[in-house]
Amino acid sequence: MSARPARVTSAGQLALELPLELPPIALAPEWKDQQRLWGHAFHPMCSYLASFPAALTHAFIARYSRPGDVVLDPFSGRGTTPLQACAEGRVGVGNDLNPFAHLLTAAKVEPATRAQALTRLAALRLGWNAESAGWLALGERVAATRGGTEAPVPIAGSGASPADGVEPVPVEVALAFHPRTLGQLLYVRTTLRLDDRTDRFLAAALTGILHGKSASYLSELMPNTFSMAPRYVRDFAARTAFASPERDVFDGLSKKLDRLFRQAPPSIEGIALLGDARDVAPRARAALRARGRPERARLVVTSPPYLRVVKYGYYNWLRTWLLGFDARQIDATLDDAHHREPYLLFLRDVLAGLRPVLADDAVVVLVIGDVETDRGRRIRGGVGLAERTWVAAAEPEGYRLAGVALDDVAAVKKMTKLWGDEAGRATKTDRILVLGATEAGRRRALAGAPLDVDWTWPPRGLRSL
Repeated sequence: MSARPARVTSAGQLALELPLELPPIALAPEWKDQQRLWGHAFHPMCSYLASFPAALTHAFIARYSRPGDVVLDPFSGRGTTPLQACAEGRVGVGNDLNPFAHLLTAAKVEPATRAQALTRLAALRLGWNAESAGWLALGERVAATRGGTEAPVPIAGSGASPADGVEPVPVEVALAFHPRTLGQLLYVRTTLRLDDRTDRFLAAALTGILHGKSASYLSELMPNTFSMAPRYVRDFAARTAFASPERDVFDGLSKKLDRLFRQAPPSIEGIALLGDARDVAPRARAALRARGRPERARLVVTSPPYLRVVKYGYYNWLRTWLLGFDARQIDATLDDAHHREPYLLFLRDVLAGLRPVLADDAVVVLVIGDVETDRGRRIRGGVGLAERTWVAAAEPEGYRLAGVALDDVAAVKKMTKLWGDEAGRATKTDRILVLGATEAGRRRALAGAPLDVDWTWPPRGLRSL
């Protein structure tokens, strides 16, 4: 991580330790009043930890952008901001360093059509019917040996046969699925190519039905929001004599596609980028230029990773296994275990790096959560991060402050409820820091804040398709 010079004045050092009060911005939190699944039907393709609601992105997209504008999220996660931007006639650009997040974003903003997805699913069924004996036998061997090296499987995306196994299956994967379901998953995992748009869309949809607590999921061993810790999976399966019910992968995918295509894909295609948020500007401008789009964003809506709270690889290890990603490598690459000062330096680098891709009157919206605890342990310096981000990261890079909006987060709605009694305590409050790239951006942010927003969804034109 390249560190920019920190403030060296005593006043600057003191500001990092004292409570700060920034001016409020007159933004009514109407997004709280909307239905849980408000927004485009692609949003719930797959659950994702620490994601904000599509309605929140709409509150800013509607106020601070026009059709045809570029809307950027340098930490796109599951693609909420770029997808909703595309659905509203903007050019949504999402970037993430996590390959799983990139896959979800790409599936949503560069999607397959319904016809393409159904045709490919039909081809997978036919392939399965022709080759099922070998894959079923492999699923049975993996289940019987509880994974490991005794029943190796082909590499994801290799297109190999069931006899060409070279890698072990984690024991927790073997425990999670019925042997027949596992055989189908191994076939699909080996066959889908993530560099193909349609296969990528199906893979993303499949991650959304991999595990959960209803008949629509392929395993009921764990909730749909995150993967339980491997040791917990082993202990729970042994303690309860867990045996997964048989679920048909192709039927599950077919029903998932029906839900996703309740609405037509957005008419405007977006861009999904894989890489570090600190150097997103040249990559975004090159991609926009290649597609004949405006090269500068008029709006950024993003939520930087919460301080030390979520390990995205660890809590998605089963999905990353399906896709052929290494969960440990993802967490090592993301390096999200920052303390406050390195975190603020990181955000300063991000804001500095954004400059070349921002329009002169761009508005930048940062959703930054207070972090009081990390799985029960108190975190020093985790409260008031938005205010400190302004002092230590945004102001030094020349941004202009429009104000801060508060978004109190109900514990029952937070993804961090996975920590039991600590539910909702890790991030009680999201502070929404609204900045202008220049004085023109600040004035535009202030002028747009009190505007009325239409919350009708889907819009009339989209409903008619």
